[in-house]
Amino acid sequence: MSNHIRISVLTISTTIFVLTACSGKIAPPQATVSPTLEHYAPIINPANFVAVIDNPYFPLIPGTTSVYEGKTEKGNEHNEVYVSTETKVILGVTCIVVKDTVMVDRKLEEMTLDWYAQDKQGNVWYFGEDSKEYKDGAVVSTKGTWEAGVDSAQPGIVMKANPTVGDTYRQEYYKREAEDWATVLSLSESAFVPISSYSDVLMTNEWSALDNPLVYEHKYYANEVGFIMTQYVEGGYELKLIEVRHD
Repeated sequence: MSNHIRISVLTISTTIFVLTACSGKIAPPQATVSPTLEHYAPIINPANFVAVIDNPYFPLIPGTTSVYEGKTEKGNEHNEVYVSTETKVILGVTCIVVKDTVMVDRKLEEMTLDWYAQDKQGNVWYFGEDSKEYKDGAVVSTKGTWEAGVDSAQPGIVMKANPTVGDTYRQEYYKREAEDWATVLSLSESAFVPISSYSDVLMTNEWSALDNPLVYEHKYYANEVGFIMTQYVEGGYELKLIEVRHD
């Protein structure tokens, strides 16, 4: 993930208590005992997956473009996320292809193809990404690219079917390349973005175990809408949903 927030962390023994950015509440503890060394091998049964992604916190409707804007530490960011009609089969599972384009100060910064699928229980899985970073219109890096089943990479859950405060889970796993995690902090936040205002919003704390020191971002998901905002503590930056288009 390209957008991060930095927050204060208090480490006690093997537990971290994260101070949330917007309310001053202390989030439930999350285990941090060498997460990169933890054995991780989810069982993927293609027969347990469905053709649509309709998780209320992470719906992916083909033909939908979500547009986000805000000022980040890199500059003025414009992010468009397009849910395509294309699919990609990974580990026998048919995944929806999502195109994510990031512009900073009107220059192409990153373009990524993300692969998602939902199981019958309602969990949305992340099966990998084809990521390209740009400078002056040319690809300068593909770091972060991974595909479940290739070189021991494993899929992770990007959104749980029934998120509960305190849930901590892997969103992806490609050893030493892609090791993102999330913790559910709240199910009752309020959020205001240019397109609308929302209540009973799901807020997560997301980070990569590969960062040293750890770098965090708070993400907000509205029911029946999906991702609406990332909040940055350092510098007071925010990236917010400004428009939703349908083909």
